[in-house]
Amino acid sequence: MQLKKGTIVLLGVIAFAIIWCVSGYNSLVKLDEDVTAKWGNVETQYQRRADLIPNLVEVVKGYSKHERETLEAVIAARSKATSVTIDPTNITEEDLAKFQEVQNGISGALKSLLAVAESYPDLKAESRYADLQAQLEGTENRIAEVRREFNETAKSYNMTLRSFPNNILGSFFGFSTRPYFAAEAGAEKAPKVQF
Repeated sequence: MQLKKGTIVLLGVIAFAIIWCVSGYNSLVKLDEDVTAKWGNVETQYQRRADLIPNLVEVVKGYSKHERETLEAVIAARSKATSVTIDPTNITEEDLAKFQEVQNGISGALKSLLAVAESYPDLKAESRYADLQAQLEGTENRIAEVRREFNETAKSYNMTLRSFPNNILGSFFGFSTRPYFAAEAGAEKAPKVQF
């Protein structure tokens, strides 16, 4: 039995469409997983920072007995930040904004704690404090780096997802764009330095 030319062409078109769908879907899945993995890196660095805080608080507590308010604010900010969890496969802009808000709370509390520590020369000379401060500084740098990597990966994913014809596939299979980390409010203004 011979196949008609039209049937062969139709089968070829169907085969091409199936291959295109499978390939497009797999590429979206890979990019989606990349974004999820980068989010895991972000959470890991924020958790590292949260884990350093109790040690830093304990060291500072020994030197600054009357700075209780500052120490409690740091502990409260850490507790609040570690209670916020996000599903990396379904991050919304609102979720990311809430996550950033509590993380910014920790940053502010840590700045206050480090400012308090400046008032205690013996504390600044304490090797455990210096070590913790260096680890915290390194962690803040790593946080900035993993946030940048997350944004780049999310951008690549979002561009692919929003490009034709992937936007059709993505919509059909329920893929959605991912939000980006944004700079803190006021970060666009350079701080004034006075001598």
